[in-house]
Amino acid sequence: MSPDLLTQVVLPASLFIIMFGMGLSLKIANFQSVLKSPKAVGIGIFAQMVLLPLLAFMIAVLLSLPPEIAVGLMIIALAPGGATSNLFTYLAKGDVSLSISLTAVVSLLIPFTLPIMVALSMHYFMESDVSFTLPIVPTILQLFMITLLPVALGMMVLVRWENIATKIEQVLKWFSALFLGLIIALIVLKNMDQMSAFFAQAGMATLLLNTGALLIGYKLANLTQLSQPQATSVGFEVGIQNGTLALVVAGSLIGNEVMMIPAITYSILMFFSGGLFAWWLHKKRG
Repeated sequence: MSPDLLTQVVLPASLFIIMFGMGLSLKIANFQSVLKSPKAVGIGIFAQMVLLPLLAFMIAVLLSLPPEIAVGLMIIALAPGGATSNLFTYLAKGDVSLSISLTAVVSLLIPFTLPIMVALSMHYFMESDVSFTLPIVPTILQLFMITLLPVALGMMVLVRWENIATKIEQVLKWFSALFLGLIIALIVLKNMDQMSAFFAQAGMATLLLNTGALLIGYKLANLTQLSQPQATSVGFEVGIQNGTLALVVAGSLIGNEVMMIPAITYSILMFFSGGLFAWWLHKKRG
């Protein structure tokens, strides 16, 4: 697997479209709701931006992952939630407004926090390997162009042409999940003979990260006495990360195909674990 048209053009373009679709669903009211539910938002941000990377770091160290696989695991943990987490929250009858608000707030922070944390992860896990570097300022600018810019454009379209924006957003909401599935399918087909090796290297780590994050987010929300819909939202926001962004960072910005492996295995597994988690929550409600 090597950086090619898929990683250099298709992935960044698809991420731009996905983030544009997110912008089409965002109103100023979503950011105002952050002030109305500061406790829920604060817990969600803390779990996603502090506990999730710590969990990934612990898994990488305890499983003695190869350096590039460890960095790849950190990349997926440092990515924000996305349309898929919002979709799972909706299907599981969680607080969709909270889910969208958390996705929006964390997505605003990610262009600044992710490059720094990934650079630190590369220094820690790949100290002796200087083949791959992550220039922080250029990466911040690139992430801004493919994340914050399309979100801002989407919000502008929503303000000016609300009816059209709503129709487009309904299509792009499902497009996000389906297109990620298509990208993963293309990568799998292209590397069919290596998929067993991919899962041997990163399958257990990404499964532990995904399921552990779902439970940590949900249980933390319960312990802090958030409502059941809010706890559901926090669980999915912490447990379902933006696999497309992780693939873009590893494959397009860094250009390291090995670092893409955790994002690939994670993106495959999260649909199954997310579905099972939604089923468990439904059964739990009776």
